[in-house]
Amino acid sequence: MDISRLYQMANQIARNLAMQGEAQAVEATAQHLRDFWDPRMKAAILGSDRSGLDPIAKAAVDRLGA
Repeated sequence: MDISRLYQMANQIARNLAMQGEAQAVEATAQHLRDFWDPRMKAAILGSDRSGLDPIAKAAVDRLGA
């Protein structure tokens, strides 16, 4: 699994949802990852250092792992 591609995808999702406001965008991004990402994709991004994620995407991934 190419982690840079996962970062790109998560960031794109977060940017598309950012207009909802930060708190809602974080939750909506996390929900999208829960609903549509393959378990291998989720495991790969959760196991990464998350350095390539924008703030909303990073918060969503953090929430996904909680």
